[in-house]
Amino acid sequence: MADTFACSFTATELDARSGISLVVKRLRDFNLPEERVGDVQIALAEAVNNVVEHAYSGQATGDVRIRCDLEREHLWVRISDAGPPFPDDQLPAGERADVSGPLEDLPEGGFGWFLIRELTNRIHYERQNGNNQLSLCFELSTLKGS
Repeated sequence: MADTFACSFTATELDARSGISLVVKRLRDFNLPEERVGDVQIALAEAVNNVVEHAYSGQATGDVRIRCDLEREHLWVRISDAGPPFPDDQLPAGERADVSGPLEDLPEGGFGWFLIRELTNRIHYERQNGNNQLSLCFELSTLKGS
């Protein structure tokens, strides 16, 4: 039997922070391992911040919807927004950034998709009914990297 919960909030920085905090609290209520909750929190924050910064850029702010489906061995986190689709309907590659230079020369951003890909076990994206649907899967039976 799966446990499911969902939330929705306006795509603003402040509301995104509150929405992510709510998801993290619910996951802790389900007694997920703290390491996995941390992975979800980081990946979710990166994905939701992308929605806030890019999906509604140049248009009226819309909503972000998050649905979590907790199963015995997997947690699926689905993030939906009504922003424009990803270019070519493809997620960014999320390649490892070169961080070998001086600290002051490092880029401010560009690490998000790499982090999301590193922290999840599977990612799925589709455009459905005018909405972006990003699904992040976290295996619970074994922690990634173990």
